[in-house]
Amino acid sequence: MFTGQVALGLILSATTKIVAQEVPAIFKENIPQVAQSKQPVEESPRPLETTSPVTSVSQLSDVQATDWAFSALQSLVERYGCVVGYSNSTYRGNRALSRYEFAAGLNACLDQINKLIASSTADLVTKEDLASLQKLIEEFRPELTQLGGRLDNLEIRTAQVEAKQFSTTTKLVGDAIFLVADTFGDAANNTSANDTSDNTTTFFAYRARLALQTSFNGKDQLTTGLQATNIPNLGVYTGTQMTRFTFDRQGAFADNQLFLDRLYYRFPLGDKLIVWVGPRALQPAVHTPTLNPLVGGINGAVSRFATFNPTIYRPGFDGAGVALAYKFSKQLQLNLSYIGDNFQTNVPAIGFANANNIIFSQLTLSPSNQLDIGLSYVRKYFASNTGFNLTGGTGSAFARNLFQQNATTSDNFGLQFNWKVTNGFNLAGWFGYTFAHQVRGGNSDATIVNGALTFAFPDLFKEGNFGGFVVGVPPKAISNDFRPTPSAARREDKDTSLHLEAFYTYRVNNNITITPDFYVIINPEHNDNNAPIWVGVLNTTFTF
Repeated sequence: MFTGQVALGLILSATTKIVAQEVPAIFKENIPQVAQSKQPVEESPRPLETTSPVTSVSQLSDVQATDWAFSALQSLVERYGCVVGYSNSTYRGNRALSRYEFAAGLNACLDQINKLIASSTADLVTKEDLASLQKLIEEFRPELTQLGGRLDNLEIRTAQVEAKQFSTTTKLVGDAIFLVADTFGDAANNTSANDTSDNTTTFFAYRARLALQTSFNGKDQLTTGLQATNIPNLGVYTGTQMTRFTFDRQGAFADNQLFLDRLYYRFPLGDKLIVWVGPRALQPAVHTPTLNPLVGGINGAVSRFATFNPTIYRPGFDGAGVALAYKFSKQLQLNLSYIGDNFQTNVPAIGFANANNIIFSQLTLSPSNQLDIGLSYVRKYFASNTGFNLTGGTGSAFARNLFQQNATTSDNFGLQFNWKVTNGFNLAGWFGYTFAHQVRGGNSDATIVNGALTFAFPDLFKEGNFGGFVVGVPPKAISNDFRPTPSAARREDKDTSLHLEAFYTYRVNNNITITPDFYVIINPEHNDNNAPIWVGVLNTTFTF
């Protein structure tokens, strides 16, 4: 047999060969996908990577000369070329492997040695090496035979798939939501005095999305999404936007209308920089970790507020623009973007520079594999009488529209975190602080705050299921100089609302989940004269 070091080297090379098809994460994300094994979330898949041959062991950043297996790896790399590393120049040699994985690695080295012999470089292969290889071949002959049969079957199935697929560059994915819900409790008193009673009944609604994910070189991706929905905005019926769903119908489109949901293109520039550009629905949650991955997905909490920090990740409009993500190291990532309202950027009289817009930035710190922290700053601008809101359709009427429809700028600061306390418990949360300034029709200033804690329990009661709980304060105007008239009261919230939400996701299989969800808004509209409003939901999600 080989010496211990050489045998270990073969095991490590087999491991690398087997996991070469894994897509190593360039960025820690929620970066949303249509479907994941545990928790499908909302939009863009993580960047693609490919493996590359290693010609020197020094190219492997996680292999040191002091490692006890260094000489074995050096021999395999520089004498035989058996080792393949990740495209980020790591080797990851501490992973356990099965006999089949070992057989696959052995087979790869046999192929390489055959090439060396055929190219008249047999002097690199010693008689002792060949004898050791022969013993390994005999020991692993059953696994090698089965591996060969599996590869033959795989080639046949691949040929069948290629013959039937509608495109060699595009994958079709999608999801569908069936929603049964009702609200309970009197409407908030920002409606007329004689219209505060609860007049809703149980309703049944849906959302369906299809996405074409196209790659032209294996590392880029063009996302083209279509959507139709009739899920209502509950704020129309409850008198407060605090009751809204995260996936309700957009106001620009009618019920059951099929429309272009997303259109943006993502591509890498070098090993550390990813670029997004798009004219439709390019929002911060597409390109930036929101650090609420379990609670904030399409199988998680259904309320709009519970998804993520609304003053940071919800621009208040659909997006057209450009975004960058730069990975300084495993512990530090920077995201930047400039996004305009895509219903204005295509109008020549307004254009890309003059549309309602945000300038977005976030530093994501990962001091350990269990903890991520996001520090965000977002500058927003809204022109007069453009139907804007400052808080992404969440929070009180005063917070959403501090100075009525006079042009406004806002500086938004966010602190987000996600802490994997144990394998069965994640603690996440955020705090948002907004300073807003009126730039037309006056010179008023105002301040908004919001915050939440989310508790997620993966594999709760059964593997693949999970539950969660959310407690938070929706966006609240804590101060405001603005008065609609000299004698009118200031548009600021005197009391405090509380958002409480609980859900449990039952995974029927890899493609179907059922999520009962229940949330209550105490003191809706930050007004303790309003009775609590309760929302009950049964959400069934199909992903494909």
